Amino acid sequence: MSSIARVTIFSSQFPENVRSALYASLRSRQLNHKFLYDGIKQTQKWLALHEAHSPSRTDPDCEQIYERSFQAVARRIATPRVHVIGLGCGGGQKDTRLLQAVCNLNKAAFYTPCDVSVAMVLTSQQRALSVVSPSNCFPVVCDLAETPDLAQLLPLVWEHGSQCEIARLLACFGMLPNFEPNQILHQLAGILRPNDLLLLSANLAPGEDYSAGMKHIFPQYDNALTRDWLFSFLLDLGIKQSDGELQFKIEDGPGPEGLKRVAAYFQFRLPCSIHVDSEVFGFQTGESFRLFFSYRYTPASLVVFLGPYGLEVREQWLTRSQEEGVFLVSKA
Repeated sequence: MSSIARVTIFSSQFPENVRSALYASLRSRQLNHKFLYDGIKQTQKWLALHEAHSPSRTDPDCEQIYERSFQAVARRIATPRVHVIGLGCGGGQKDTRLLQAVCNLNKAAFYTPCDVSVAMVLTSQQRALSVVSPSNCFPVVCDLAETPDLAQLLPLVWEHGSQCEIARLLACFGMLPNFEPNQILHQLAGILRPNDLLLLSANLAPGEDYSAGMKHIFPQYDNALTRDWLFSFLLDLGIKQSDGELQFKIEDGPGPEGLKRVAAYFQFRLPCSIHVDSEVFGFQTGESFRLFFSYRYTPASLVVFLGPYGLEVREQWLTRSQEEGVFLVSKA
């Protein structure tokens, strides 16, 4: 384990911008998801939840579709050098397996773990060092949704001193559900270059009946570990469990596309004031604060959403349960 880590931090995660994002969340009653992953405590609670309930950790078939996708995309790349960019790297388990698949074909691997959380980025980098040398790692901390110049700035990190041809392979695992579709797809399309490849995962609603599929996956969200993870953020704001109730529900997304999501709200049963620095945010009895949402796609709906952004699915791998898929995407 390296004793030093050099991390590039974009302005979207500078303290004053993080504070502004928190203020905006409290005013709008809609939490920016990045606050659920930032900091040591939130990171550890999310990793525990991921281990217990993520199909990629609990379903052997899900693990296999990722492995098959990693092997397939590594074989597609003809260049001797590959740079894997983990957008929303999380704990880095999948990214490290992808890097291993690249190295198994005797290709030189480079890695940029990218997340809003310094703790997540460092966890991913340390895990990847079993495969990639420290000199080939370029960790980045940023808020993907709030960094419009990411496409222009990151090549300075990714292609550090490279004189040889290098392929860029973007990995975006577990990010799609927590963004409004148009927001995340616009950003991905802006980052992806004509010869780049993107491995994109999506949580799916299984079966031919979309509404029934949503009900089937609902327990993956409404459980003790998810409640503990979400409520820990409220506790840090000074909200007590007796102040209200955490509620989960299936709802329609705001767009006209018919996409559904699981959302979590804290409904106040008592008036409550939240003090952040010199600002005070008041919540009245009956008001709700949305803490979380997670969209569920189908393979067909994902293709439809990608189209307007010039993105095309080249290959896909789906679990037998139809609850998760990995999609190889490139510019159309």
